[in-house]
Amino acid sequence: MMKTVVAKALAVVLLGFGLTAGAVMASVEDEIRSRIAPVGTVCVQGEDCGESAAPAQTASSGPRSGSEVYSSACAACHDTGAAGAPKKGDAGAWSPRIDKGLETLVTHAINGFNAMPAKGGCGNCSDEEIELAVEHLVEASQ
Repeated sequence: MMKTVVAKALAVVLLGFGLTAGAVMASVEDEIRSRIAPVGTVCVQGEDCGESAAPAQTASSGPRSGSEVYSSACAACHDTGAAGAPKKGDAGAWSPRIDKGLETLVTHAINGFNAMPAKGGCGNCSDEEIELAVEHLVEASQ
């Protein structure tokens, strides 16, 4: 009789440990799933991914002015002469460049020239904005 009581008590204890361990494992597995869950989805053009996947359209107010583009992208080098860049307002340095024509200057600015990277490193500038910045720089350097 004593063995039966001990066996039953042992069975209850083991069952309790088993249930507790199962609950702990389920909790750990839930935590792991939440940590490795994807943070987003990819929508490939042409697939129907729902409206929430559509990029927000922002109204453009047109190209930035030459002065704005110059200040944000060109001034770092053309105000200081870094990497051999001709300084803004230095007519002597700009004269031979201006003699090559505005089209050449714009082409060099868009595609890069010597140490200057394409678009002066302004990845979000349009060709039109680069042209406006070149015109601004030329006007200030004549």
